[in-house]
Amino acid sequence: METRELRYFVAVAEELHFGRAAQRLGMAQPPLSRAISQLERRLGAALLKRDSRSVTLTEAGAVLLHEGRAALDAVEAAEHRARRAALSVTGHVSVVLATKAGASSELLAKLLHAYSTEPGSVDVDVVLCGPGEQERLLRTGRADVAILHHPFDDLTGLDTEELLTEGQVAILPAGHPLTTRESVQLSEVTELPDLPLPRWPAHDGTYPDGPGPEAQSHSQLFQLTALGRTLLVVPESARSQLNDDLVAVPIVDAPEVTTVIAWPPHSRSRAVADLVRAALRL
Repeated sequence: METRELRYFVAVAEELHFGRAAQRLGMAQPPLSRAISQLERRLGAALLKRDSRSVTLTEAGAVLLHEGRAALDAVEAAEHRARRAALSVTGHVSVVLATKAGASSELLAKLLHAYSTEPGSVDVDVVLCGPGEQERLLRTGRADVAILHHPFDDLTGLDTEELLTEGQVAILPAGHPLTTRESVQLSEVTELPDLPLPRWPAHDGTYPDGPGPEAQSHSQLFQLTALGRTLLVVPESARSQLNDDLVAVPIVDAPEVTTVIAWPPHSRSRAVADLVRAALRL
């Protein structure tokens, strides 16, 4: 199976529409349809169910979508890491750290300070990411190491070290009736009709249906929460970012969030190893 065929199939499987997939790939629809049909014949399995109104995945198609994404990520990662290795030979050495914008800011500051004291430390390029983006950058080789949060981020196939485990709080607009409570249940804050939960993007960048605002960054959502348009459920460390128009209330039955430092298991970067070692000293 060629990488090109995988890219074609993943585009169709994510769009579930040949026309949109062809536009995304920058090609005409007929050759895309032929390529998918040829792939199905070679595999001996139907990957898509097609009718005049819709395109859906078969069981085999769902498996290939999952495996195909991982394979394409691996190819992209190999390309980026090879380029970075070539740069290191010429003396342009740095380590790229991806982290969610607005999350674990105090922890990140401590980590960068601790790493700066390591003998032979190099420049750290910090990439502030949108929701879920830091995991993607790590898997595709655009980042060398990332700060991830379990259970929100998928840690499968990555090497990790735990840095912090904490409970979660509801961030509410000041003056909301629930802000007078010492704690709340998760169901109480997820079912508020006046404060619909924000909608976070899926792997393919699409948003689920619902009344809540589309989440693009925590800073944007903090402002929308202060305006009484939504609320946030976040790790307790987010309290440090609040101003007077927001209130944090502990959620007693929310799952704990574990912050980890993560890196590819085959990484041979000394800078990554030093950064991890500095993180474990925190």
